[in-house]
Amino acid sequence: MTTLALPDSVRLVEVGLRDGLQAVPGPLRTEDKVELVRLMIDAGVTEIEAVSFAHPKVLPQLADAAEVMAAVPRPPGVRYRGLAPNLRGAQRAAECGLDEVVVVISADDEVSRRNQRRSTADLLAELPEVARVVRSSGARLVVAVACSFFAPARGVVPPPERRRVVDAAVDAGAAGVYLALTSGQEHPGEVFVGVTETLAQHPDLEVGVHLHNRNGFAPANALAALTAGASWLEGSFAGLGGDLWFPGDPTVLGNAPLEDLIHLCDNLGVRTGVDLEAYLAVVERSVELTGIPSTSFVTRGGSRADLAGASWPD
Repeated sequence: MTTLALPDSVRLVEVGLRDGLQAVPGPLRTEDKVELVRLMIDAGVTEIEAVSFAHPKVLPQLADAAEVMAAVPRPPGVRYRGLAPNLRGAQRAAECGLDEVVVVISADDEVSRRNQRRSTADLLAELPEVARVVRSSGARLVVAVACSFFAPARGVVPPPERRRVVDAAVDAGAAGVYLALTSGQEHPGEVFVGVTETLAQHPDLEVGVHLHNRNGFAPANALAALTAGASWLEGSFAGLGGDLWFPGDPTVLGNAPLEDLIHLCDNLGVRTGVDLEAYLAVVERSVELTGIPSTSFVTRGGSRADLAGASWPD
């Protein structure tokens, strides 16, 4: 019998509080965000992207970043991330006691200009100073390579454009990078090659994958990343979020639901440290707070355990 070459365990990073809530029209209260954090921790989530330091006028949903970080619990073993879109954001993030600061740089120049109003080259030139600010705060630097494989209005992003961002991240002293499947139109072959190539070129680098699910390939892309040796996978509660300025039906633009990633890993025997049943309390509460239903398969179709224990209808 042939078996998949899978790791014994993988890290899961919950990005719903940042990448998820930025897509919700109305801001949640700070105390509601902290409640979701507590539920995550109760379920075993230990890596949480909790805040963004984008300009409050751009993302008012995340304007309370400092207040959130002042209020979240700090149990041993739990790491908090914040996203900094530029140097000013990194300076604000440095004051909040984060464990990691994520800097997003698009491999595709057009997306960079539309999303951050700056070219990829501009952001790469600024990266060493951003890295210095992050290190001075005691946090680790993680570089997110947006549009690692595919970009709207363009199509396939040539691999050298992805590699130049990864190489610049390594030169700046980043502890890790993640390859972002930003458009949701990436496929497993691309993901496998991208992760294996990055690790071959930078074997000491931690490499993650940020998953979107427009084309329904998120579970297959997660599997490709696992077999390629990715250190972590990223998703959000209820599949909330996504880049809603991309064209298409908003109901398919979200992140990979973290509950589906947990369910996938559980069935493959890949340890995550997260209890699915406990995590579903995060999903349920997020739906109550946002009014946006979960897009995950496990919330709509149940788990294997649910179906195995079900009785036939009369």
